[in-house]
Amino acid sequence: MISHPVIQKPTFVQHFVQIRHNENCCKLNDYLDFPYVGQVFAIERKAIDQKTGKVSQELVYGITSQADYDATAEKILETNRGHWCIENSGHYILDCSFHEDKCRIRTGHGPENITRLRRFAIGVIKTTSSKGVTEYHEKAGYECADGVRLFEND
Repeated sequence: MISHPVIQKPTFVQHFVQIRHNENCCKLNDYLDFPYVGQVFAIERKAIDQKTGKVSQELVYGITSQADYDATAEKILETNRGHWCIENSGHYILDCSFHEDKCRIRTGHGPENITRLRRFAIGVIKTTSSKGVTEYHEKAGYECADGVRLFEND
């Protein structure tokens, strides 16, 4: 059974218009040598840069253990889109605010320890601040720089 294709409403992210299209199917299950396969799906992503008009397209395939009655095309598209919330809320903060990708600590237990400290700091900021981590981190950086300038004048 092929589900009805789903096309999400276009979303606007920065200067891009993003369109997602999903189709899923159970007909291939008997042909796949994959344990617990429920259905396969294809998601087509299209992004249009409003500044340049450049169009980029991507077609991704996936397998899920959920049957078509548990995971409709809409649900699969929603779950796939929600995955990026995790990426953006965790890894993006670590990289942009704490510059994790530029970190030079690579030996012993150093990488694990510094990652734990960063994640602990993010947790403390999220629970104690009404601002986002990035805004809080930028403000703290400015205040620290102001404090350093005070000592330099002496």
